[in-house]
Amino acid sequence: MIFRLDERLVFPNPALAEEDGLLAVGGDLSVDRLLLAYQNGIFPWYSNDEPILWFSPHERFVLYPNELKVSKSMKQVLRSGKLTVTTNQCFNEVVGACSSAKREGDGTWITADMKAAYARLHEYGYAHSVEVWQDNNLVGGLYGVHAGDVFCGESMFSKVSNASKTALIWLCNTGKFKLIDCQVHTEHLESMGARMIPREEYIAILHKSSA
Repeated sequence: MIFRLDERLVFPNPALAEEDGLLAVGGDLSVDRLLLAYQNGIFPWYSNDEPILWFSPHERFVLYPNELKVSKSMKQVLRSGKLTVTTNQCFNEVVGACSSAKREGDGTWITADMKAAYARLHEYGYAHSVEVWQDNNLVGGLYGVHAGDVFCGESMFSKVSNASKTALIWLCNTGKFKLIDCQVHTEHLESMGARMIPREEYIAILHKSSA
């Protein structure tokens, strides 16, 4: 059963999600609703021709910073100093670059409404970007939402080799987060130490970190 949201600020129990993780339809992308969603292991994921869809997968693909794997070649890249990192310097540009990257692949889910919603979250201090630069050019980065000690990664992009890896390694090394939520499995992230955990374990970490 898919729940239809209305103006009330409430979500159904994530355990009621469908097999594909779909939990609810509708609602809005207000700051309060988005924060409530992330605090309970729920995130929006939809395309322009769809209503707002809310997901809570039965398993979460996550990276514990203390389990991060950095290859020897990647360590050499980091030591070279060719790539530099900043944070929250050009949030909207990072989101835009991630959106363009998605269009080249599986189609965009970072709609205009999503961009505006995450820009508001950023203004309120809940969404953050990591930027990677080469010769003063933005060549990679990522953005996401923090919920307690968890960083809920939304998307990343890379215009040169190793740029998105550099952003993720920098994020893990800040010491600010106990867990990075990668949401969707990729071999790239698995090679860096990310793994699946049950939703119940993920939500327990969320609630503990925000208590």
